[in-house]
Amino acid sequence: MKLAERVNYITEPQTIAMAKLSRELIAQGHDVISLSLGEPDFFTPQHVKDAAKQAIEDNFSFYTPVAGTLELREAVVAKLKRENNLTYTPDQILISTGAKQCIMNTLMALVNKGDEVIIPTPYWVSYSDMTKLIEGVPVFINTTVEQQYKITAAQLEAVISTRSKVFLFSSPCNPTGSIYTKQELESLVAVFEKHPDIYIISDEIYEFINFIGKHESIAQFESIKDRVITINGLSKAYAMTGWRLGYLAAHPTITKACEKIQSQYTSGTSSISQKAAVAALNGTMEPSKAMIAAFKQRQGIILNAVKDMPHWKCNNPVGAFYIFPDISYYFGKSHNGTTIHTATDFCMYMLHNAHVSMVTGEAFGAPNCIRISYAIEDSKIIEAMRRVKLALEKLV
Repeated sequence: MKLAERVNYITEPQTIAMAKLSRELIAQGHDVISLSLGEPDFFTPQHVKDAAKQAIEDNFSFYTPVAGTLELREAVVAKLKRENNLTYTPDQILISTGAKQCIMNTLMALVNKGDEVIIPTPYWVSYSDMTKLIEGVPVFINTTVEQQYKITAAQLEAVISTRSKVFLFSSPCNPTGSIYTKQELESLVAVFEKHPDIYIISDEIYEFINFIGKHESIAQFESIKDRVITINGLSKAYAMTGWRLGYLAAHPTITKACEKIQSQYTSGTSSISQKAAVAALNGTMEPSKAMIAAFKQRQGIILNAVKDMPHWKCNNPVGAFYIFPDISYYFGKSHNGTTIHTATDFCMYMLHNAHVSMVTGEAFGAPNCIRISYAIEDSKIIEAMRRVKLALEKLV
């Protein structure tokens, strides 16, 4: 069979691949603890589920507008004003089947073949492959654990070329847990002001999982606001991953372009999910606050465990629910005929020898690192890190 060449441009996300391997071992009877998936282990809040049930009872089951119901777009507008002090109108909002689709819509609307998409590393696994899928060119800015995995204005300026079209980043960041401060964003904005043809896609899906205070959106800077596409959704803050509901806020021209694209391959997202999202955005945040408090406690547990891991180098993660240590010290180490040459080897060693799954940093553009999710209960974090330490002690 002859498939389209674009199939070969991209790879399956390593997060999904590791989850598959973990399930295979579990099916064989092994007790595998997963530290690989980026998904809250909490249930969707009751008032959100109740709204969805009511929508079903009310027969709210027909097609919705491609851009999303007016009720939900108004709820997003109110949220952005309330939480971010950003002023938008409903025609600047697009509802999609997850924040991932919002990013893809935007890239397709902005990027032509050969255009460059600037991506700081480490990055969320799909940014690079999304860019390749639309025949754009990913241009990476490498960061280090010493700089908390955040780029500087000088680094940004150094990679900009005549082909630069989009800057794509996340804050809070998946996989590093780093967050850009207002001052750090301001320094990047000063660069963008000199390059008016560059658009900024700001992935803020982890906005509320922030342990240092107020979230800062780059769209707050009026000088570049018309070029900022703010991406967000319901999956992380409201434990609604399976509801598949994301949204973007942008200049009307961009939003309309994204709506036009979406109309040809998914149309409007689930009507029931949209009713649930209205309840989430307009309702109490108390369940979310309790979840975030639990993540903060888990972060303390896992960071304490990392202190006992010899030769791990870790940044100070202040958001999301990941740590991203540099484990390159173990490259060249061996146990029982297995030699670790890469972060992927390290993860496979841990999966088979400690029955703990984690994700290679190679998937995130950082080949010396691994991503560990602490979106699981406290006792499993403690047990998983105990197993990891024992497995490390066997490497020589």
